[in-house]
Amino acid sequence: MKSLSIKQPWAELIMQGKKSIELRKWKTSFKGEFYVHASGNQDEEQMKRFNLKDLPRQAIIGKITLVEVKKYENEQEFLKDKNKHQAEKMEFGSYGFILENPVRLEKPIKQKGQLGFFEVDKN
Repeated sequence: MKSLSIKQPWAELIMQGKKSIELRKWKTSFKGEFYVHASGNQDEEQMKRFNLKDLPRQAIIGKITLVEVKKYENEQEFLKDKNKHQAEKMEFGSYGFILENPVRLEKPIKQKGQLGFFEVDKN
């Protein structure tokens, strides 16, 4: 199954259902279920903003469904969805991957990440 590496705390916010749009600078034609991989890097400023600590990294933490990709044409349109992507600036990307149905794994599975969508075998 495909997986996508996402920095913490964004991966955690997706699993909590507080972030339903993942921003990227690239588009994809992929749609469907994929694993959420918490990358080895984390955004310290955002960890403080959301008051999160000690989150799993370099591990698959759950799965989610990508249902649509939205292209943000301007800042005003981007800011309308702020409560869904949690970003303050469009610099994170103008493509919004619209996500549904987060399911957290009982236990994170250690996994090295990659750029873009990548194939993993959970076993």
